Amino acid sequence: MKAIVSIIMGSTSDWKIMEKAAQQLNDFKIPFEINALSAHRTPVELEEFAKNAQSRGIKVIIAAAGMAAHLPGVVAAMTNIPVIGVPINATLEGMDALLAIVQMPPGIPVASLSINGAQNSAILAAQILALSDNELAKRLVDFKENLKTKIVKANQDLQEHKFEYRLI
Repeated sequence: MKAIVSIIMGSTSDWKIMEKAAQQLNDFKIPFEINALSAHRTPVELEEFAKNAQSRGIKVIIAAAGMAAHLPGVVAAMTNIPVIGVPINATLEGMDALLAIVQMPPGIPVASLSINGAQNSAILAAQILALSDNELAKRLVDFKENLKTKIVKANQDLQEHKFEYRLI
């Protein structure tokens, strides 16, 4: 088994958020790897990673970073693999990271997610991979159906709360 998704983060302090992406990929049975690489502190290692990712079998990169958040964009500049950016709330409530990831120049796209949107990054990676993997596509259908089932049950449970002036 070889990794097909790579989770990278600018600092191991991002792990508490990005663990949700790892768990979701694991739940989908998608082989993945995890690395801490910094656009600013380990630029040589980051370049080696980005330029060799495709030849190692990586099909999607999830890149998380806070503050200046250059990691997703720098990686996207060095590879043709889809890059999903996850802005981390490190300062300024994550708005600095969000804007750094969203404001990519023409020709260097990064799929930008919500601040701390690690779980959705894994789901988006799965949706990209499912375009050529029917088994994964079935797991995604089941996942989404389970989301619906949870909300239907939660609504039923909510109906159990009785109040004198509640009309419905």
